[in-house]
Amino acid sequence: MSFDYYDRMSNPGNEAWSLLFRLYVTQRGRVPQVAAEFELSPMQVTVLRLLEPGSPLSMRTVATRLCCDASNVTGIVDRLEERGLVARQASPKDRRLKMLVVTESGVVLRSQLLERLAEAPEPIQRLSESDQRRLRDILERAMDG
Repeated sequence: MSFDYYDRMSNPGNEAWSLLFRLYVTQRGRVPQVAAEFELSPMQVTVLRLLEPGSPLSMRTVATRLCCDASNVTGIVDRLEERGLVARQASPKDRRLKMLVVTESGVVLRSQLLERLAEAPEPIQRLSESDQRRLRDILERAMDG
């Protein structure tokens, strides 16, 4: 008995994953679009998303989470700092380490940004409310597993 590629792929889990991936691919332009609305780059958006108010992160930690070299974070942070959205502070444990904190104006912009990014894309918005609720519940169960 021989199976071709599509026979192996044809099960509900693989089909669901394929559809989720297609949804992601069709929506990958949303972050740059939303970033532009706030006059930010996509990487600046990512840094702001990482910086929880009241929870400083080291430049090294940010670089690790961005999967890049710490030297690449410097320029991103410079531009955020120029806009008054983040500040560098010496670590209280090791003054050689620079910690990033989101400023008061950064907290306001971050909140607006996260709210905008949390808006469901059009393919999900056009589902009925009950379908949206079921999709949410199913995805929550998948993520809890």
